[in-house]
Amino acid sequence: MNDNLVRIRVWGDFACFTRPEMKVERVSYPIMTPSAARGVLEAIFWKPEMYYIIDSITAIRRGKWTAFKRNEIKKKTSLSNAKKWMTGKEEVKTIEAGGGTDDATPRNMLALCDVEYVIAAEIRLSKLGINSEQTVRKFSEEIMRRARLGKCFHRPGLGVREFDAHFEPAGENSYTGAGDWNEDLGLMLYDVFDPAERSAGFKFLSDQANQGAGRKPKVNFEGRLCRPKPIFFRARVVESRLDCHPDRVELVSQTEEGGE
Repeated sequence: MNDNLVRIRVWGDFACFTRPEMKVERVSYPIMTPSAARGVLEAIFWKPEMYYIIDSITAIRRGKWTAFKRNEIKKKTSLSNAKKWMTGKEEVKTIEAGGGTDDATPRNMLALCDVEYVIAAEIRLSKLGINSEQTVRKFSEEIMRRARLGKCFHRPGLGVREFDAHFEPAGENSYTGAGDWNEDLGLMLYDVFDPAERSAGFKFLSDQANQGAGRKPKVNFEGRLCRPKPIFFRARVVESRLDCHPDRVELVSQTEEGGE
């Protein structure tokens, strides 16, 4: 047993953990990905002094496949345009996502419905946390308290933002898997950030450091800036449990897989 482990139960009506090889239409993996699990936990609680390592994902309810058509937007708002709107230099132009508009396009989605998972994750201190007075126990107690009270920084989603997730703390032996599910899922997206690079942490400069006439605020990153980079692993579900701790599974980058 790992004392740093936290367990969060999440469930929802719909979920879609999109396979990256599908270029246009969304097709879900049959189980939550580690990156989606990390997103759920960080929506509930996160600090620059710590980071999550997903240990395992247990499917309590696998969910059923369901297909439907939805409108997805084709445009995005640029930061420069938003600044012009805020200062009144240009008229605000909204993005219309309704059917038949120029900004949206109908696309098919193969998703899951009625799903439930238990996420087990290890909390580790980043370099910023190691150099501070923070402790893993403090962060573990905080996320469990927030999960118990239903607090979150923003509503967590099950793969996509509109598929919102309900959450609560999960006991160590309170839940069993969804039957005898054993399946080799092949290559699965692990995350878009290398978990080893997340240990660097980051911090903003203090207000005193940013003071000065005409001085533009800057952001100071400790360690190496972590840039998006797809990481994959060979996923296998054993007794409804997906083992995804980086110390126990082999992670490979897109280049190592020959650009697949």
